Amino acid sequence: MRTMKLGTTGLEVSALCLGAMYFGTRQDEALSFELLDHYVDAGGDFIDTANIYAHWVPGFKGGESEALLGRWLKARGHRNRLVIASKVGFNYSEQPRGLSARQIETECEKSLRRMGIETIDLYYAHVDDPHTPLEETLEAFDRLVRAGKVRAIGASNYSAWRLEKARWISRVNGWAQFGCIQQRYTYVRARRGQVFTPQVEANEDLLAYCQAEGVTLLAYSALLGGAYTRSDREFPPQVQGPDTDNRLVALRDVAREQNATRNQIVLAWMLASGVLPLIAASTHEQLQENLDALNITLTDQQLARLNAAGW
Repeated sequence: MRTMKLGTTGLEVSALCLGAMYFGTRQDEALSFELLDHYVDAGGDFIDTANIYAHWVPGFKGGESEALLGRWLKARGHRNRLVIASKVGFNYSEQPRGLSARQIETECEKSLRRMGIETIDLYYAHVDDPHTPLEETLEAFDRLVRAGKVRAIGASNYSAWRLEKARWISRVNGWAQFGCIQQRYTYVRARRGQVFTPQVEANEDLLAYCQAEGVTLLAYSALLGGAYTRSDREFPPQVQGPDTDNRLVALRDVAREQNATRNQIVLAWMLASGVLPLIAASTHEQLQENLDALNITLTDQQLARLNAAGW
């Protein structure tokens, strides 16, 4: 398994992060354990969850993914080998959306208990909260770091200017800084003016900021739920149009040249530009397909064609 330095967090992690969103809900415990074992056996060490996962699945209320991970960690004893990421900020159950100091600290304690661990390696602000002063939010995260309950912090669903403002406030106060950002990002691009509220797509400003400041971009929804390879999955309406049509032609051609799937080329393209993709799977075959993207090296010419394709 290849590894990457995770922005300015001080962490080094697997180049593919396993998303645990549906573990314990859509994927039952037995299958979830199997997929986690498969990932770790392949050398993976970076697992992503959140306090809200997956409250929108009928019959569940949130916290199930963290609780499942806790049972798996207890059964396998892998804790010291892994980097565990979780998040706070979105609403679920009776918990409102927000990043007040009280909410951050209370939800951190809940997450620690569910997972049966003493420290969350990477704790994200899951969504920007314009109604709470950034100073309050960031000082609360810093207290968690100083208390040893969190090792590093990251942001998710932030605009570039809000990310920079937050990092500046942390710098001038000597607090822990957001060292990475997890954002919606894939190969095809949304048309101008299209949004995915409450999710925020990584745009050119954010990509440029991350490159300039050494902040790693982690990509969620990287494979759009199978839309690149499955005829029964449509691309979101926000991305449909000539730009996507042209990029899919380039993707298809490069996949044929590499004897790879389009999913694998999307992941390899991200990795080549320093973006760390989150992968998810509901079968061993899907997981292995994603992991095999690590064996692909795109040529400079192929990268140029992929990047230039579009309008």
